[in-house]
Amino acid sequence: MGLSTKHATRIPASTRRSKSAPVGVVGKVFRILEHLNHSPRGLLLREVVSRTNINKTTAYRFLSHLENEGYVFRDPNGYYTVGPQLAKFGTGESHHGTLCRASAEVLEKLRTDTGETVNLAVLDRTEILYLSVFESRQTFRLVSEVGSRRPLYCTALGKAILAYLPPVQQKKTVAAIRFDRLTPRTFASVEKLNEDLLRVRRRAYALDDEEAVLGARCVAVPIFTHEHSVIGAISISGPVVRITRRLVPGFATLLRTAAAEVAQRLSLFS
Repeated sequence: MGLSTKHATRIPASTRRSKSAPVGVVGKVFRILEHLNHSPRGLLLREVVSRTNINKTTAYRFLSHLENEGYVFRDPNGYYTVGPQLAKFGTGESHHGTLCRASAEVLEKLRTDTGETVNLAVLDRTEILYLSVFESRQTFRLVSEVGSRRPLYCTALGKAILAYLPPVQQKKTVAAIRFDRLTPRTFASVEKLNEDLLRVRRRAYALDDEEAVLGARCVAVPIFTHEHSVIGAISISGPVVRITRRLVPGFATLLRTAAAEVAQRLSLFS
């Protein structure tokens, strides 16, 4: 469908200038992100200012906004690094693809060994994003779709990731969660969630015990980089009649072994 030129209107010069002015802002933001992307250990504010030649006040304002939106993360020592939201773009998508490829064979074996559905997910703000799902071959099974999102606070995958985030990032993420009671067993407060996150770290696995869906149980563990940063989680999910409480510790052991193998393979892919 073409555009008619019969009623074309000349745009005043002042309007053209006002619409083009923000381009300078965009350029500065991209300069900041480019330098952070090439500094995996992070940059202090003064280093960002030095490398980009952006005014300190302006740089701080940009970084604060990017941090609030999840595009930049600041650690307790004041170092800024690329945040989780950038995983949606450019190399982030490649990283997701690499994670899927590195884990595929391991997760397929885990499904064969347990007979249950096996899932791979990563953090996406206050939700988890499913990257891979290896469905159980049982007639009665629990399955989430690849690309779907679910809350952090009531899923084993979400809690497995949340429990091992840096303290500042964890606190900000928990504070941003909107708690809805999905079942009578859902943790519906910050206090209850924080108590459960302590249990996750103590026993080294997370459990969704009918918190998201009645009749369903899920066990999950985190996947770590060689620097011990959490990059995702894997889980085994199914009906409570098959994934009994007695089986949970054994499934957790299988998951930890699988997560370690995924991390090892991921280092070879990178």
